Amino acid sequence: MEKTENCSAATTDEQEIHYRGIKAMPYVIGNETFEKLGTTGTSNNLLVYLTTIFNMKSISATNLVNVFNGTCNLATLIGAFLSDTYFGRYTTLGFASISSFLGMVLLTLTAAVSKLHPPACNKSSENGTCDGPTPWQMTFLLSGLGLMVMGAGGIRPCNLAFGADQFNPETKSGKRGITSFFNWYYFTYTFAMMVSLTIIVYVQSDVSWAWGLAIPAFMMFLSCLMFFIGTKMYVKVKPQGSPITSVIQVIIAAVRKRKLKQPDEPWISLFNHIPKASINSKLAYSDQFRFLNKAAILTPEDKINSDGSAMNPWKLCSLQKVEEIKCLIRVVPIWASGIIYSVAMVQQQTYVVFQAIQSDRYLGHTGFNIPAASFGIFTMIGVTIWIPIYDRLIVPWLQKYTKKEGGITLLQKMSIGMVLAIITMFISAIVEDRRRALALSNPIGIDSKKRSISSLSTMWLIPQLTLIGLSEAFTLIGLIEFYYKQFPENMRSIAGSFTFIGLALSSYLSSFLISVVHKISERSQTGDWLPEDLNKGKLDYFYYLVAGLEVMNLGYFIMCANWYKYKEGGSTGNGVEGDNDMVKLQSDGV
Repeated sequence: MEKTENCSAATTDEQEIHYRGIKAMPYVIGNETFEKLGTTGTSNNLLVYLTTIFNMKSISATNLVNVFNGTCNLATLIGAFLSDTYFGRYTTLGFASISSFLGMVLLTLTAAVSKLHPPACNKSSENGTCDGPTPWQMTFLLSGLGLMVMGAGGIRPCNLAFGADQFNPETKSGKRGITSFFNWYYFTYTFAMMVSLTIIVYVQSDVSWAWGLAIPAFMMFLSCLMFFIGTKMYVKVKPQGSPITSVIQVIIAAVRKRKLKQPDEPWISLFNHIPKASINSKLAYSDQFRFLNKAAILTPEDKINSDGSAMNPWKLCSLQKVEEIKCLIRVVPIWASGIIYSVAMVQQQTYVVFQAIQSDRYLGHTGFNIPAASFGIFTMIGVTIWIPIYDRLIVPWLQKYTKKEGGITLLQKMSIGMVLAIITMFISAIVEDRRRALALSNPIGIDSKKRSISSLSTMWLIPQLTLIGLSEAFTLIGLIEFYYKQFPENMRSIAGSFTFIGLALSSYLSSFLISVVHKISERSQTGDWLPEDLNKGKLDYFYYLVAGLEVMNLGYFIMCANWYKYKEGGSTGNGVEGDNDMVKLQSDGV
């Protein structure tokens, strides 16, 4: 165990920061662990809850889950902005934790109080039709989900950074403490996910939905309790403004000076004051997006402060700031390809659950019926097993031949994951074709909605779930690392939000795609591809459609990867390191 942190650093107002380090970590980790125990199992099993307790059609339930997941991820951008600009991480996390708890309580009430959900199918009708939720029941449900969205928007972008804030980054022990915190963070995250996808999902699906939702709500209460108990120990970093403001300033300044002529040697003649307190590394001049360079043209009307900075940053921005915005813009096409890639991931989280419901879920001859939502654990197992193998065995082997850090570039790594996603969708289609054939020819039973249960074992779903896990290890984790390395240091909170925003838009895109396919196919000769009863549809056709979309996306990604220029350190426009005169000019604000 590492020695407890108790270091201090002077702030600008001569106050001291007392870093508690390891002493504060149990409260931060406890908050994160109980939060994941409270929300993960519920969100993963929400599809089953909506179709079995709220009697929603599979299309409606899938779209609602996609919108819910997408909005949770999209809300992280708002949460990160409010945290960085106004409230700080402590206040944002505290408010978000309480919001998640209240949302879980409302969701629990929808299961525990009979008037807050529709009557069961076998009580409302004998012909297999079910009464749907009333407007008031849906309003109550959506209110709970809305509070959970607010909670996710504040917790996801702040909890990891808040934990790192508790250690002094200027000392060796503090740096070791941050590494230790990250290790424990991901360990407890994985532990919470596995418990949620097994024990909590089992209680919800096979024991009682009321108890199955009450337990996560209580876990969320413990999460809030753990967080606020450690209040006096926490380092609370004050908000210093969002870097999003810098993006807007560069764009507005460039538009204002759009009629000015581009200089012949912009890396020398453009305004380029770099504050001494800046945490960003100096960037080399790049010739892409030259229009933005006009924001750094110094005119007689522009006033300079005594420290060399621009008096009005809405009219004059430094070349360094312009290059930082270029880094952001260059990433956008790669980010867009990640949105389409994640559509394949979304299908393994939604329609696979419906496949499992209409398949043989018994574990051998034990008589144990595996909950449909629990199969998502195989995706995690795939990631967990593959990462150490790749990191410890494959990367060192590749480095011997390529002489590159990581063995291959980040963009090459992402392309491998995209190929695996395509293979995953083809396998998914083949398995679904076989599942439907056996359901029609050799069913083992009928569920409460009069749907035949296929004799195909749900174990046949494991290959596609494991393979999408491997795909995530390449592409999704590659994207996270890509954003972290290619964004300027002060934009790393935005970099974290980029991942969640991409996942959000993937959920929305998937929901849109499902709705379009459903409306078009129900009027076709082949019939509805995505009906309530999968045995009457063509889900395999939909999987082939997604595979085709992924193939086109791979081609688009390869074009973007060939165009992309990795971020480089401080140099002149021709790639040669700047001389002393260049450094002096920059320090003088010229």
